[in-house]
Amino acid sequence: MTQEIDFAGARGYAIPMRARFRGITVREGMLLEGPAGWGEFCPFTDYDDATSAAWLATAVEQCTVGWPEPVREAVPVNCTVPAVGPERAHGIVADSGCRTAKVKVADHPDSLPEDLARVEAVRDALGPGGAVRVDANAVWDVDTAVSHIRELDRAAGGLEYVEQPCRTVEELAAVRRRVDLRIAADESIRRAEDPLRVAVAGAADVAVIKCTPLGGVRRSLEVAEAAGLP
Repeated sequence: MTQEIDFAGARGYAIPMRARFRGITVREGMLLEGPAGWGEFCPFTDYDDATSAAWLATAVEQCTVGWPEPVREAVPVNCTVPAVGPERAHGIVADSGCRTAKVKVADHPDSLPEDLARVEAVRDALGPGGAVRVDANAVWDVDTAVSHIRELDRAAGGLEYVEQPCRTVEELAAVRRRVDLRIAADESIRRAEDPLRVAVAGAADVAVIKCTPLGGVRRSLEVAEAAGLP
């Protein structure tokens, strides 16, 4: 399959970002051409070879065999609000047309006041009928997660769920037992040797399935079905 890809004709890119994300201000990647069209290979620079290999597998699937047949014609999406001030956060949500927003929090150790202001602004932009999710990208310990989640839930007037508050499966399970909110697993699925462990351990209520880190759409569908989580 890989021999059909035009690696010699690969095109690299570096695109400046409007807002800092994951500590970077320029997004870099590579486009590969194959019989089914183009595939994109864009792991973050801090990823090791094993993690990056799954991203390459997705690009290979994309440009050699293409996607599986779709099962629906439209999918509602959330907008993502990076670690920006409340005014900018409000504008991102208001301009997006989305009824759900995922808000990045825990950008630095003392970020809670900024996080609360950002979440309040997002709720104001969405109105009472919109859904607010927060994503801590696995940086809290259990006690910090429990405390901050409760405050963020109040600021949001109710959160839909909290994504990856802590790093390990065991920590996720501990947080889930102590808060009355749904916990979503992201890194614990896409960066794990066993993506199904979060479900077996009772560590999450929601599985965040990302096709690129999991090695392609077909692999992601298998993981989603086996996990048995929404």
